[in-house]
Amino acid sequence: MSADILAGGRCSRRGFVLSAASLGFTSMLARAQQETTFSSDVQVVNILATVRDKKGQIIRDLTKDDFSLLENGRPQTIRYFSRETDLPLTIGLLVDTSMSQEKVLDAERGASYRFVDQVLRENKDHVFVMQFDLTVQTRQILTSSRKQLESSLPFVDTPTKKELRSQWGGGTLLYDSIVQASEDVIAKQKGRKALIVLSDGGENGSTATIAEAIEAAHRADVLIYTILYADSSYPSFGMDGKGIMNRLAKETGGGHFEVSKKMTIDQVYAVIEEDLRSQYSLGYVPATDPDVPASSGFRRIQLTVKRPAMVVQSRDRYWAEVPPRS
Repeated sequence: MSADILAGGRCSRRGFVLSAASLGFTSMLARAQQETTFSSDVQVVNILATVRDKKGQIIRDLTKDDFSLLENGRPQTIRYFSRETDLPLTIGLLVDTSMSQEKVLDAERGASYRFVDQVLRENKDHVFVMQFDLTVQTRQILTSSRKQLESSLPFVDTPTKKELRSQWGGGTLLYDSIVQASEDVIAKQKGRKALIVLSDGGENGSTATIAEAIEAAHRADVLIYTILYADSSYPSFGMDGKGIMNRLAKETGGGHFEVSKKMTIDQVYAVIEEDLRSQYSLGYVPATDPDVPASSGFRRIQLTVKRPAMVVQSRDRYWAEVPPRS
């Protein structure tokens, strides 16, 4: 998803309006939304999706019959469908605090708090804050308290001179931060989940690869939103940095944005806020080939819209866990 496309029109995704006919399935819908895999007896896969036209305008009037869904090339029946969701939201803010970000950190901290202040529903939603540079540090564990988040964000800062002098290896552990956030925090949460990564896309020293970072996000069922924010006076990472950030977002079903003169960081956050508040929710029980034994692994999802010139933003795979036969 391009920031330039979205600048012309605000994304709006408002969650879960259930018709009277679907009220009886409320608890089932919640379970479908909260879990991607169950036992081999009942496995409900849930997908959050946004649909836009070629101008980037969000499309809000689609029905279940407007969608077509394939898993590993096999047609699937969409059993659960809604245009709104009110489920709990877990957000991880991952902030690049390497020296290349020193001059933009103040703007990032301020915009991040204003975003959290708008999005967070206390006692329902939760946010955690990590920073990454030559190490990965948790600055704020999961909380629903605006006060705690406001207090923790000033500590998100670049390394001290002492830390830089003692540095051995590493530099900007972008991929490691995504793996750590996904495995240690996000994977344990239910409901809607998103990681928001603020960085110039520089990566230097991670143990994990970009493929492993994306795999960790898929296993945790989390969308990654990337915000490319670069200090113009600092040597640029060019297309490498932009390509990294775009791939992280695209392959997990999130969105990629770039802060520029045309789009401020506050405007980017406003788009993400609406994006998170509203998406189509689709659930299905996989129809598999009875002649092919089920096995654990990633399964490909292809979600399309039957209307012409529509673009679907959603994840393209999920992790299926099949218990071993006793």
